[in-house]
Amino acid sequence: MAFLKFNKSELVNLSYSLKREIILTSKTGAYCNTSIVTCNTRRYHGLLAVPVEKFDGYRHLLLSSLDESLTLRGKRFNLGIHCYGDIYDPRGHKYIVDFDADPVPAITYKIGEIVFRKKIVLTPDNNQLLIQYELVNAPAKVKLELKPFLAFRNVHDLTGENAAARTGFTPVQNGAAFNLYEGFPDLNLQLNTSSAQFKYNPLWYKGITYSDEMRRGFDCREDLWVPGVFEVEMHSGDSIVFSAAAGEPVSATSLKRRFTAVVDKIGPITSFHDQLVRQADALIREDGGVKRIVAGYSWLYTGLLRETLFALPGLTLYGKNNPKEFEEILDNLIAANQERLQRRTTQVEAPLYMAVTLQQYIAFGAKDKEVWAKYGPVIKGILESYLPGVRQEVAMQPNGLLWAQKDGVALTWMNAYIGGRAVTERPGYQVETNALWYNAICFALSHEKKGSAFAKKWTPVKELVEQNFESTFWNPDLGFLADYVDGGGQHMELRPNQLWPVSLDYRCVSDEVIGSVMRIVNAELITRRGVRSLSPRDIRYKGVYEGSQIDRDLAYHNGCAFPYLLAQYCYASFNMIGKNFIGRAEWVTKGFYEDLSKHGIGAFSELYDGDPPHEPHGAILSAMTTSALLNINWLIDKYREE
Repeated sequence: MAFLKFNKSELVNLSYSLKREIILTSKTGAYCNTSIVTCNTRRYHGLLAVPVEKFDGYRHLLLSSLDESLTLRGKRFNLGIHCYGDIYDPRGHKYIVDFDADPVPAITYKIGEIVFRKKIVLTPDNNQLLIQYELVNAPAKVKLELKPFLAFRNVHDLTGENAAARTGFTPVQNGAAFNLYEGFPDLNLQLNTSSAQFKYNPLWYKGITYSDEMRRGFDCREDLWVPGVFEVEMHSGDSIVFSAAAGEPVSATSLKRRFTAVVDKIGPITSFHDQLVRQADALIREDGGVKRIVAGYSWLYTGLLRETLFALPGLTLYGKNNPKEFEEILDNLIAANQERLQRRTTQVEAPLYMAVTLQQYIAFGAKDKEVWAKYGPVIKGILESYLPGVRQEVAMQPNGLLWAQKDGVALTWMNAYIGGRAVTERPGYQVETNALWYNAICFALSHEKKGSAFAKKWTPVKELVEQNFESTFWNPDLGFLADYVDGGGQHMELRPNQLWPVSLDYRCVSDEVIGSVMRIVNAELITRRGVRSLSPRDIRYKGVYEGSQIDRDLAYHNGCAFPYLLAQYCYASFNMIGKNFIGRAEWVTKGFYEDLSKHGIGAFSELYDGDPPHEPHGAILSAMTTSALLNINWLIDKYREE
């Protein structure tokens, strides 16, 4: 599609092209992430990062980059690009004339009469990168050199020259294998042709600089190990395939077939919905037969409770129409999170979101009796854990509401810290936690027989919440709900957390309150790129996510716009005005499609500036954003059909 294509004038402008990133993922959790001109600007960037079992499955960067050089009639042209402080050398991006990301990233170089193209893929079920090199046109024989830059480090860290690195190599079919440190898998670099040669010429390349890290005041320089070069001769019309695979060497003779099969399986993108579905599938990881959701690439974690519960319906149901996968991932999540679901967590609202996830499953078409038979005990166990004496961080009070407090700890999704201190601690009665609490109680009671022991115990709790929720949080003078209430009273920062009590299936506020809240939310929090985390009228508002770590942490929950919150906004709005909201719902989603040529190419970002023009930031591929957009599209289709 046109939004996934760039021309020469855009590509040679580094201030433009370095802000746009390729992201490829594998079901194994491996990824390839770099800028569209293949210059790494973040520590997380690299051509092959893989989960390493020896190090608790965390992703580790093996192959940082690969410099290509072409030699024609004794004249050499280096297509690579690296940053060293304020200097870029070499500057191979000047030869790029085209970038196309559909169906896979393809970069075309032109040097005089030479036209050279590379296409990049990750295999879906292995820790393997494949690059096809095609000499589209050349007046004579060309020598291609490939120079690998090796890191062998955690994606969060940087490395430097050291004596511990194992700098040798092991010959493998049509290539060489490297392993710099104990505990890492071998990195097998191979080509499909036996005419390729590896020439060992080891050297540390020092002071490679990641411009994004430098701009933000982080450690930004590292040394990378270059063991030598691979050389192969090509003639006009030739193509070869390079493979970087972690673990065992692959069959070099099958690399071309493997590359073609991967590309054919991906297929073209014909609509924005196709792009959402592709990214939904990219965010589902499978390790040893266990499927989990990756919260975001390239640095967010896998299998997180809150992020999985929110993203699960969108990715598996609204995106892939796959109820079986929904239950498989949910079952894995429950098995891995018994401690958080039943005893303690630093995100007190997260376990309660289990009810919302199941409600969405039922709304999608699952049989409610079967869902309750399987997952009802989990919901009831979660509810019991919030009663007094079970959890230290949160407990039900005599008024039926939940009080959450742990000094110095942010116990909700608003969990940014500066110097170990929470930016938005919010101790006390939190509006979204109590809304989710009420919804979960009502959901459980709706599936239990009247007069049962469960109903007798929990109906009075439900009634207590109904009696006290609105009087605790509603401020009639300001016309919206308190964000939280502590011993000092209501905290009236205008935040999006009040979307939960007006959007859930079970709501314990009046229609008058809902209407007033939505008018103010529409006026001060809604943007075309998400819901602001704080009103611009607040003195603490920071509308741009930029600057030092402290500046960005302050902005994160004090002004940034979060796309995932648009799903709750749309639920509340459709509940109020039905199909008349369809146009507005389309308006709030259209902007994300306009941004697919920004940040992560073809991906949906974690957050945006609260201020116009609402530039994207954070993880370039977010599970929660992708899921929310699929959810909203499903709602639009549902109301349009009705």
